[in-house]
Amino acid sequence: MHKADFLIIGAGMAGASAGAALARHGSVIVLEREEHPGYHTTGRSAAFYAPSYGNEFVRPLTLASGDFLQDPPAGFVDGPLLRHRGALYVARQDQLAQLKQFHAHLLETGAQADWLEADAVLQQAPMMQPGYVAGGIYEENCHDIDVAALHQAYLRQLGRDALSCSAGVTNIERVGADWQVETTAGTYQAPMLINAAGAWADDIAAMACAAPVGLQPLRRTVVMLPGPADYDDNWPLVLDVEDEFYFKPDAGRMLLSPGDETPSAPCDAQPEELDVALAIDRLGTASSIPAPRVESKWAGLRTFAPDRTPVVGMNPVRDGFFWLAGQGGYGIQTAPAIAQLVADLLTGGKVSQELADWGVREEYYAPSRFELLDRNRA
Repeated sequence: MHKADFLIIGAGMAGASAGAALARHGSVIVLEREEHPGYHTTGRSAAFYAPSYGNEFVRPLTLASGDFLQDPPAGFVDGPLLRHRGALYVARQDQLAQLKQFHAHLLETGAQADWLEADAVLQQAPMMQPGYVAGGIYEENCHDIDVAALHQAYLRQLGRDALSCSAGVTNIERVGADWQVETTAGTYQAPMLINAAGAWADDIAAMACAAPVGLQPLRRTVVMLPGPADYDDNWPLVLDVEDEFYFKPDAGRMLLSPGDETPSAPCDAQPEELDVALAIDRLGTASSIPAPRVESKWAGLRTFAPDRTPVVGMNPVRDGFFWLAGQGGYGIQTAPAIAQLVADLLTGGKVSQELADWGVREEYYAPSRFELLDRNRA
């Protein structure tokens, strides 16, 4: 029997960051079903820091994470976590109305978002087809995130002895005041169980006799292509305003996605050839970037709650069962703030002033909000 104060299921970015934050307050054990942590969504993320990305409840978490990502604590990592890139949203003539609406939205969020006419778009992104682009928006305060460095730094803070890999959960039950979790690597016990199982979080809740919150994993495809002859590592991230594609430079190559969101069961997601072909076709239509061959391809699951807001908080019925799930496509850029939110709620019972100053409120993320929605519908 392995015992701790906090037992976390899932060692992706969510579980690793929360574990590192909680390790300052008690003993932590993080269980990971795979042989290595970060195998699924975290290890397949093309993460980007964009303060305007997400809804009105996601954005405070992103903003609250910005200082940490821009200037990590001394000794946390050896190099920078962010690399400036900028984001360029583009539109065809038939998409200009959507682009104008999106520009108004960005300005409402306080983003530094400049409207660009077609000629200015081509100056920022010379690889775009002149006849394709009718306008664009450039968002300055956007950055690549070194996902691997961030994840590994959290795991180092957590400590090797606190991580148990190849530990797939087989049973969960309440034993007195503790949760007892049986896994393929042994049995673990703690008074506080944190459900950071990603796409499998609803399944873990069911094993603990806790009602699911309705999480939906959505598959997203990524393709890596050779860099074109005029490759420039300083090109911005280019996104279609209606999420039909996005691409950016990546270590001499081009990272491309069709922006797909295909509902999926929790699984080891694999790319579908149709999605790969769709991505290449859209790239060829919008840009002059050739696609002579696909160097690599993969897919990952981005898991969303019904309202596309992360689920962070105590289950209102099952004592000691804490939700940390539904981060969707925002889990990397919000990880520092969500980790602090977890530690705040589990050790102090309320949101710290530091997070509150950014607009973070406990009720925005509490799993009890879904029960309130159900009662409202009734």
